[in-house]
Amino acid sequence: MEILPLGHASFKLRGKQATLVTDPYDEKQVGIKFPKHIDAEIVTISHAHPDHNAAHLIGGSPFIVQGPGEYEIKGISVIGVSSFHDEKNGEERGRNTMYRIELDGVRFAHLGDIGHVLSSAQVDVIDGVDVLFVPVGGVYTIDAEKAAQIISDIDPRIIIPMHYGTDTYNKDLAPVSVFLKHIGKEEAVPVPKLTVSKDKLPTEKQVVVLQAS
Repeated sequence: MEILPLGHASFKLRGKQATLVTDPYDEKQVGIKFPKHIDAEIVTISHAHPDHNAAHLIGGSPFIVQGPGEYEIKGISVIGVSSFHDEKNGEERGRNTMYRIELDGVRFAHLGDIGHVLSSAQVDVIDGVDVLFVPVGGVYTIDAEKAAQIISDIDPRIIIPMHYGTDTYNKDLAPVSVFLKHIGKEEAVPVPKLTVSKDKLPTEKQVVVLQAS
């Protein structure tokens, strides 16, 4: 199956039987256009802020998953795990939902706009995933240091950083280079997509920077 970056915290997971899109965004909030003609069977929304909940941009009449719970759609397992957008139990920015997704035998976790390190109960649910989408830019989410702690707690095979600053958008956030330097992976070169399968996962931890074209 393929992972395609759509920008910000949005990705397209294209499997054999169905396609899932995470956190589609309003271009006015993010500063870049959301790609046209994106269809999916499932859309996950981590929280109600417009840079993460523009589900109306996705074609194909998808099933919208927006909150904690267990879902089974088109053979895809989705578990929503409650969390917060800040370190003050949501007092500043509200709640956030993390998602554990199983598609074509590969286990993913998308942390949305997580604003804190994980509790032991949250780790128990997310632990053991193969691919982790983790915010790293700070300001509105966790920074590089807290992202590294979550990575250590969950121990995924593949780490995909998201929600960071670039030269064209999210300029108030730290660039991905700060995260890469912090974890000693400065050599990571951006790629336009990633193909993964259950039987070809890396044996050692790998960082992949996905950059939308």
